[in-house]
Amino acid sequence: MLDSCQNAQERWGGVHKLIDRWLQEREELIKSFHDLRNAKPAFADKSLNGRFCEILVDYVSAWHFEVSEHLVNEAKAFGDDGGLELAEQINPRIDVSTEMALSFNDHCHKGDCNDTERFAEALEKLGSQLRERFELEDCLIEVLHTAHKEESSVQA
Repeated sequence: MLDSCQNAQERWGGVHKLIDRWLQEREELIKSFHDLRNAKPAFADKSLNGRFCEILVDYVSAWHFEVSEHLVNEAKAFGDDGGLELAEQINPRIDVSTEMALSFNDHCHKGDCNDTERFAEALEKLGSQLRERFELEDCLIEVLHTAHKEESSVQA
């Protein structure tokens, strides 16, 4: 029994830390978004713009290459077919915001962010996509991790 508890901690304890770190990155992204949105004109502050894009790319990359992968692997280990099916439905919707984030980053790095009106519009669209993304990510974390966390403590 102690071995199974230790196994669960080794297997999923890191996922919890990963999610905590990633959620801190989300807070940093939101703060950076607000700082950029509130700058006048936003695109003119190259350091704010660059910092926001850096955090944005790191955040969406961490979801795809770390967090989502760990959550799906956790669901597979627990035989959670319903959770895996939900991930298959939600991840393509998250991918839409990833594409928008990467496109925003590319445009800014090319210097295409010099039109105040267009930049503000693009930033607001991105903000809307990010809000939806956060809700979808939270849903997957709730279904794919929290349920398994509770299940692993019951098994111990």
